[in-house]
Amino acid sequence: MSFTGDLDQLPIIDVIQLIHSTQKSGTLSIKSQKGESQLAFSEGYFVSANHLNSSVRIGQVLIESKLITPALLDKALLEQKTTDIGHKPLIRILIEQGSIKREDAYKGLETLIEMTVVEALTWTSGTFSMDLNYTEICDEYKYFPDILHQEIRLNGQEVLMDALRIYDEKVRDGMLHCIFFSEDSAPSQERSFTENGEMTITADMLGLDALDTLTQKIPDKFILLADRDHAEEHRRVVADELRMLPTNKQDELSSFLIQISRLPTPGKLSSLNGAPSLAVIMFSHDTFMKYALSTICNNRNHVVFTTDDDISLDLFIDQSFLRGHTPILVVDDPVYIGEGYEERTASMLTEKRSKYPLLSILQMSTSPEHQLLQSQSLEEGTEVILPRPSFDDCPDVFVAKMIAFLRSFRSLLDKSFAQPGRAAARKLKESIAVMTPLSDPSRVARELLIFTSGLFERVLILVAGTGELIAEKGIGVTALKSSGPTGPLMFKIPLGQGSVLDDVIEKRRLFFGPCSDQLLKEYLYSVFPAPLSQKILIQPIMMAGKVIALIYADFGQQAPVPTLIEHLEILSRVAGLVLDNSYNLKRIERMTQTHQM
Repeated sequence: MSFTGDLDQLPIIDVIQLIHSTQKSGTLSIKSQKGESQLAFSEGYFVSANHLNSSVRIGQVLIESKLITPALLDKALLEQKTTDIGHKPLIRILIEQGSIKREDAYKGLETLIEMTVVEALTWTSGTFSMDLNYTEICDEYKYFPDILHQEIRLNGQEVLMDALRIYDEKVRDGMLHCIFFSEDSAPSQERSFTENGEMTITADMLGLDALDTLTQKIPDKFILLADRDHAEEHRRVVADELRMLPTNKQDELSSFLIQISRLPTPGKLSSLNGAPSLAVIMFSHDTFMKYALSTICNNRNHVVFTTDDDISLDLFIDQSFLRGHTPILVVDDPVYIGEGYEERTASMLTEKRSKYPLLSILQMSTSPEHQLLQSQSLEEGTEVILPRPSFDDCPDVFVAKMIAFLRSFRSLLDKSFAQPGRAAARKLKESIAVMTPLSDPSRVARELLIFTSGLFERVLILVAGTGELIAEKGIGVTALKSSGPTGPLMFKIPLGQGSVLDDVIEKRRLFFGPCSDQLLKEYLYSVFPAPLSQKILIQPIMMAGKVIALIYADFGQQAPVPTLIEHLEILSRVAGLVLDNSYNLKRIERMTQTHQM
């Protein structure tokens, strides 16, 4: 079992907290341009820190912590280099030489884990991969439980809190570059043996030399597909995961992945045109499928998480919403998720749909023609059912189906989800969800104001009084649009002048189009500049059959753009129903109180 993602989308703090709270065991591999590290866990506890950066060594940590002197380290490294008994852990040599107390050696290993987390906090980009099937513990950390019979189990939450404290202190003091094992603190000169037998420390001799062999063990299948040719990577993954295919069929599938990686990235252009940023969350145990879909998503500049552990799903979904992405949960056929998911998938989808009503769910199935499966999946909240290839197919059929499936998946993302209209529909759903439980008219009007500001440059609420309108809150009127609602503005506009405002109130109907009403020029555009275009919107807010306010909107000093007025009309009707419901409940409450008296 495993889950993967990008550090710029899911901070390492959240990943460690997830591992701790769910009591997971395994190896967390962290990669960035600054280096690589591994943190090993047992039931949510830290048990090891493995380092692949040559400057990250236990010897350096012990010296920086003032637990040993450079001379004692020299002596231990000399024995380590000259001993005939394999590779002896540096910690063991130091303890056996009497250079360090057992409790101090343990403390040094604790500090090494802590500082590994501190360094990871400085990595704002890169990837993480949690392998729940394998726990990689380096020799230094094995020595205590194996030889000294003392377990190393550090509370994940406590280590994280200490690491955050150290990080904050170093930021405050301007010493973030002085982390024990940062590249800046790496030795500038290598040590070597002199003619007198003395030794200088080299970059590869500050402790854990054997860790250099760990490079090939760290999963690297889900690193960002970005600025290099991934042909070899594609071929390797296909060969590793689909070894049952003949070589020519492996080449065919690899060539397709290479072609995808080298295609232009329309995601960059669509995001500029208001298309939503997608976060694809792939739930499957099929390594190749996760890799192939990640390849497509990365080429399209979509955020992608992969997991075969449903406990991590909520974290990925929450982070996607938090960062303003449109999350899409892609659920594999239960056969390709894991044991027990045949029974759990249905209830899981129902639970996710209930908890996240705005979440899009795509279900993959090896038997989409089965109507019962389709109807059940749709009832559970699935939006789309995707027929996926089965490994039971013969090689020719499997490869052809897989390529067709990947093309369909790419097209589905491009045409059904990564479109500006999709973002508008999502915003409408969000606003309806926010507005439905409201009862205060001012909060309902505020939600309408915010939604309308997504369609226009300037928006203003005008509260209906006796014979006049009173300007309340506005967006983009007296301050930048990014400042949000400002006001109340409190200037007044008279009614009964035969203006477009009177017409909207009388007909109780939205107005959208060019308008050169003199009343607007005299009372509205004297407060703020007239818009570049005369095309404006006036939307009534209704309660109990009466207009209680108007929303005025224009394009400011920008040219008019196509506007989904239908969405605004829908939300306005919802607002009316919400206000009517609130009004009727209050009437019933008053009548009940009067009757009781």
